[in-house]
Amino acid sequence: MNDLIFLPAASMAQQIRHRKISPVDLVNAHLTQIEKLNPKLNAFVQIDAERALQSAREAESLAMSDSPLGPLHGVPLSIKSSISAAGLLCEAGTRLRAGFVAYQDAPLLTRLKDAGAIILGTTNAPELLMAWETDNLLYGRTNSPWDLERTPGGSSGGEAAAIAAGMSAGGVGSDGGGSIRVPAHFSGICGLKPTPGRIPSTGHFPASVGPFASIGVVGPMARTVADLKILFEMMQGPDIGDTNAAPVPVRWPSEVDTRQLRVGYFEDDGRTPVTPETRAAVRTAAEALRSKGFQVEPFQPQELEEARQLWRKYFVVAGGMLIKPMFKDRESDISPILKQFLEQSATEPVLSAEDLLDAWVRRDTVRLQFFSQMEQYPILLCPGAAIPAFRHGERSWLIEGQTVDYLDAWSYTEFFNLLGNPAAIVPVGHSSAGLPIGVQIIGRPWEEEQVLSVAATLEVECGAWRIPPLARESS
Repeated sequence: MNDLIFLPAASMAQQIRHRKISPVDLVNAHLTQIEKLNPKLNAFVQIDAERALQSAREAESLAMSDSPLGPLHGVPLSIKSSISAAGLLCEAGTRLRAGFVAYQDAPLLTRLKDAGAIILGTTNAPELLMAWETDNLLYGRTNSPWDLERTPGGSSGGEAAAIAAGMSAGGVGSDGGGSIRVPAHFSGICGLKPTPGRIPSTGHFPASVGPFASIGVVGPMARTVADLKILFEMMQGPDIGDTNAAPVPVRWPSEVDTRQLRVGYFEDDGRTPVTPETRAAVRTAAEALRSKGFQVEPFQPQELEEARQLWRKYFVVAGGMLIKPMFKDRESDISPILKQFLEQSATEPVLSAEDLLDAWVRRDTVRLQFFSQMEQYPILLCPGAAIPAFRHGERSWLIEGQTVDYLDAWSYTEFFNLLGNPAAIVPVGHSSAGLPIGVQIIGRPWEEEQVLSVAATLEVECGAWRIPPLARESS
């Protein structure tokens, strides 16, 4: 059965079109995998088996009728429990929304369904998505299929675990500070953080408004870059509910044009050290692209430290200021992980109106300076995080003789939320403990197609995807 559930989503759809796979068999295979592994992983918080099977029967009937089929026809997907899916729980991991059922689909989900996708259910997330480890008071902890004592990351940790373990062919996460890319890196899959507005965030909770409109996005997660491309193409496009929406056409570059992109890479940012195996993965990625004809050079971008500090103002300080009043007289409903975040936020000075205005202006100034550097290197390579997947509850790590604290370990993704760049994660290697290590590919705003085209080359050359141990054992 692993041969079926670990097919790329694109291959699933192709074989359904050629009547080599039954959508009903495919959905049943995924439901069986969920039944086997979800008790250990706790990736799904709700499984919509009845509707998924009904959709599969309808998909099978359509496939047998020679009707036109969408690019994802019959493909079983999952969706993070912070994105509206009609009739499914959309609680964002918090007791404040316990039992909340979405009454309509988010636009991106409507687009996926129009492409033929079948939704299996919704996946776990930390409370209000404010953590890089997935745990909450509603459903508890999500575990990694690589090691049950470790986290698949957060906040899209349930999505990452489900996709990596073959419980879903792909899905949708969200990312305000690495919440797609860190779980993809931890779990050995691919993920894309798009430019704000490229894929509509309409229907996401918390809403991408205020400071979060500049840094928070929704995006695809899958086991292959080819699947990311399909998911991205199906979901992208403006929607009136997204304040950053813009009518940007899809523009896939040719192979020749892709290889003419100059690539700059850095192994660390000069502030936060990374593990030796993470450094090696970035070098491996750089050499892989060089071997395929790319011009690849070491490059240390400026402005990263200011971007990190500004991101903290937007996400940590402003986030704490917005969230804390939500729990007035309900402090007992705050999960331990969110409590840690609020305590961290409280160590920072409260932002005044002048502080917020200053941060807004400085962000635009830093973006202008950073994008001018990218005229020379329109593609960047760097770590996705300082470490591979960590053990549950860990909050600091000793790397190269230096203590790396929790928030700093993800600064390599946080930069690009603040700056608004599209960025993808592709698995490139593994640690000595057998844990996946991804490398981050960054492009200029609205150039997701270039990012994904470079990512596809890297994926082919490195070939680092593996079935996680827990999933292998279940077969």
